[in-house]
Amino acid sequence: MDREITGLSSMATRQLLAELCGRLRSDRGTAVRFESAGGVEVVRRVREGAAADLLVLSEDALAALEREGHLAAGTLRPLWVSQVVAAVPNGSPAPALDSAADLRAALLAARRIAYSTGPSGTALVDLTARLGLADVLAPRLVQAPPGVPAGSLLASGAADLAFQQHSELMDLPGVTVVGPLPGDTAISTTFSGAVLTASTEPARAARVLGLLGSDEASAAARAKGMRPA
Repeated sequence: MDREITGLSSMATRQLLAELCGRLRSDRGTAVRFESAGGVEVVRRVREGAAADLLVLSEDALAALEREGHLAAGTLRPLWVSQVVAAVPNGSPAPALDSAADLRAALLAARRIAYSTGPSGTALVDLTARLGLADVLAPRLVQAPPGVPAGSLLASGAADLAFQQHSELMDLPGVTVVGPLPGDTAISTTFSGAVLTASTEPARAARVLGLLGSDEASAAARAKGMRPA
């Protein structure tokens, strides 16, 4: 019997990959399992020689790992694009986000602003600088620990506005998603996949990666707040 194909991913794609792995097991008899953690933690584990077959991370993280020789040649492929959205605690008034001016007003009105580690968090901090608000907002920014949804800080009362990937906020208890950022303030992340050079089953892993990029998988991605890359 073929062994289980294993993968590592960041938290943003955790629910989607769990659903797709379930479908592969039930529909095709292909046993696949992903372990998800904060993207920074996953990159560290790969660099330290983690035993796995597949990797799904932001395109920037995978590009760095490819340069370092951790990815099997020719296997890197974009999979899904996820937008960063704003969210507030359930029951709180939802700020308007129709323009950059609206976003600026929402940021200035917030007492504590939660954001995540990884590319979306870095992009948000860069955005506050572009809006000329870096200095005034710096004391209000609260970064969630790696692997912890920024929205959980809304539910606990530690923040009153949060920004993170839609897939990580859309089903979180105690959280209301307001919507994506407007116009040229929009932030999106492309998540890509690749076979690890550490894989002992590279051909089977490559076939699984192809299934993750299929039309069927794209439909599941849309239901999780993403779109095909």
